[in-house]
Formats: sequence, structure tokens, C-alpha cells
Amino acid sequence: MPRAAMPQQDAEIRKGNFEEVALGLGEREAMAEASRCLQCKKKPCVAGCPVEIDIPAFIKTIEEGDFMGAAARLKEQNNLPSICGRVCPQETQCEQVCTLGKKGEPVAIGRLERFASDYEAAQGELTIPQPRASTGRKVAVIGAGPGGLTCAADLARMGHELTVFEALNAPGGVLTYGIPEFRLPKAIVMREVEYVRSLGVEIKLDQVIGCSNTLQELFEEGYDAAFIAIGAGLPMFMDIPGENLNGVYSANEYLTRSNLMKAYLFPRYDTPIKKGRKVAVIGGGNVALDSARTALRLGAEEVSIVYRRSRAEMPARAEEIEHAVEEGVVFKFLTLPVRILGEDWVQGMECLEMELGEPDESGRRRPVPIKGSEFELEVDLVVMAIGTRANPLLPATLPELKRNKWGYIEADPETGQTSISNIFAGGDIVTGSATVIEAMGAGKKAARAIHKLLTGEEAPF
Repeated sequence: MPRAAMPQQDAEIRKGNFEEVALGLGEREAMAEASRCLQCKKKPCVAGCPVEIDIPAFIKTIEEGDFMGAAARLKEQNNLPSICGRVCPQETQCEQVCTLGKKGEPVAIGRLERFASDYEAAQGELTIPQPRASTGRKVAVIGAGPGGLTCAADLARMGHELTVFEALNAPGGVLTYGIPEFRLPKAIVMREVEYVRSLGVEIKLDQVIGCSNTLQELFEEGYDAAFIAIGAGLPMFMDIPGENLNGVYSANEYLTRSNLMKAYLFPRYDTPIKKGRKVAVIGGGNVALDSARTALRLGAEEVSIVYRRSRAEMPARAEEIEHAVEEGVVFKFLTLPVRILGEDWVQGMECLEMELGEPDESGRRRPVPIKGSEFELEVDLVVMAIGTRANPLLPATLPELKRNKWGYIEADPETGQTSISNIFAGGDIVTGSATVIEAMGAGKKAARAIHKLLTGEEAPF
């Protein structure tokens, strides 16, 4: 039986709106796809899932037509299933090790996860696990992104009192400010946040820990432990001439203006953003593709991804690359910007052609400039999407907190425990830029370790 195709908006229509591209499976399609699962005894897909969902079990429940039961099974381990079903890179995790995928296409695990959680939401019947008896312990979580929300939800279910401190004016972290509406509708994010709140988690917004108050002050107020999940939100630039011209954005600012601050709905929301006629986005990851596809929807005539390697080396999800191609994004591979041209505003960009040499430490072939290959691109807007770094604000207030040479917090990969016994950390502030599901996995591991630290007992799940 062939793998279920995901219904989606036509490319010519969707590139003119910010509505969700993928439309979701119907009941018949979901049940048929669920029937493809071999129900392996060794469950390799579970080992490939950072949050340890019992994948065969929830899929079997869908096959039997018990969609609400499937949603409940998901929430045994995953507090944000609607989000994971949309943005988790299943193709490199659970689906990559699916037994069925050895001879054909793997089971569409992500699409089934989205189906079950969306079905539950459509019924208006929220499945809320019964929390354990109160432990009398208080835990502070810094950052309301996917890692922080996961850690907070799990600890609340274990009986602890949880408060999440978020620097922005809305919860969700990168789910809210970074991922565009057409990939992850903000109504979905807020729905999952409300579920976390329903577990008894308090979320305080506009709280910049390290500025408005410190972790030391929180401990003085009675918190017993803390989990730092502030991400890596400090934008990176190329340090080339012209980067300070008007019309050069970091991807952080560009996407935050559009997503969190609703610039795409201007003038209904009073957030200005330069739309650009010919836009160049520098980078080859998911953030670069999000920026390029946002620029198209804002009205750009031509949008180019400028990437110094080839398509084979792009770290972005294959599905997102395909969507961008369908929508008309131009890919300029083996191209390196060396100077942004203009006086006050961007008027162009000087580039070099590249060729691929030997593999570097990442395992990808190293791009090497071709001498004498300089050329100019006509652009009036440039978005730098080449990665992010650790924001030093909070870590700098804790001199005894060990950090590596790049400024990321050092933490045990299995527990998240830092050099300070009751402070834990996980997600991008530890690993550097990674995926939503990896941050969630870190939050889950830290929750177990915090529970054991505070109670002396193994975590119940």
C-alpha cells in the first residue's frame, strides 16, 4: 500500500497567503496509513523518537478508529503533539528507522501524530492526565519554548509547582517568533500552551531573567531548582562590507516582525517590515527557507536562496525545500556573498562562485572559492539566516555556571545538570541551534533528573 500523501494548498495559491500549506489527513486516509504499520516487537521507531512516544501503540489505536484514544496515548509522553506533527523532522528520526522503510516508504508517523492531536482539538474534549500528589517543591523554568514547556508540563504532572518565566510578550519561543504561520499556525501553538497551563503550570510573560531579576533571587523566593531553556537567539552575521546598510535583516528580526509582531497583517498590526522587490536570503537551513517563503508572501517579485554549498549539503528538511521550489524560490547554489552594495539602502550583492572540496568536520564537502568568479546580484533586501549564538545575558549573571568557548552552557547530556547542582539546562542554549523535538527531548530528560534531585525517587514516566 502506498504511503498516504499529505493534502496541501496549490503552490500558486498558497504563495500569496499565510494560511497553512499542509491540510492534514482525513479519517479514512489516516486509518489506511495506520494499517501500514507492521507493529514491530522491537519498536525501532520509539528509539528514534527524542520524547519516547510509544509509536506503534498510538498508530494501532488510529487503525482501530479510536482517534481520541490515540491522542491520549500521544500525551502520555508528548505534551505538544500538534506541533511535533507539523515541524518535527520525522524523516531523520522515527521514520528513518521504520522497518517498513527498509524496502519501501516508512509509515507517515508525523502525519498520523498531527491527525490524532488535531482530531482531539476538533472534538473540543481535552485529555488532561491526572497529576500526582503535590511534592511541595517549586521549580522555575526560564523560557517558554518547546524545551521549557515540555520540562514544565512533565514536572507539573509529577506533582511539582511550576512557574515558567518568558522574556517575550507571548509564550512559545521559536514556535511563536520563528516558525511562520504557513508552517505552524499560532492558534495551534496557543492551543498547546493552554494545555500546558491546564496541568497547573503558571507562565509569566515579559520576564527577562538576568535583567528584571536573577536566578539567585528566584531561589531566595523559594524555588528549589531551575531549568534554563532560553534557546540561542543571538543572530550571526558574515562580517562582510555593507552588512550595516538599511535593508539587511537578521533572520531573527525578519521572522519575529512577521510572526510574533504580525507584520504580515500590516496595517491591522502596526509593525513595519520592508517587503523588497528582489530578496536574497543567505543560508541553507529551515530558517533560511522560512525567511524566503515569507518574503514571497509579503509580495517580493523574486526571492533567492544564496547558499555556498550544493543542494545535497543543505541541512533544511527535504519537504520544505520541495515546497519552496514549487512556490518559485530561486536557489543559487555554490554562491558566497562577499560584499553588500549600496549607499544608504541595499542595491546589490557581490558574490563568488564556489566549488566543493574535501569534507570538513561536519562531514559535508568544504566550499572553496573559484578565483576570478566574482559577479553581482541585483537585490534590494538581504536576510542573513546563517545561524544563531548563545545570548550571554542570563549566563553572565552566574559566574560559576560553566560555559564552553562558544558561550553555550555545559550540561550533562543525559540529565541536563549543569555545574550548579540545582540548575539544569537544555535545548539550543546547550547544543547550539538544533530542532524543536531535540529541545523537547532535553526538557523531558531534565524533568526526570530534577524530580529525582528533589524527591530522591525515579520519575514515574
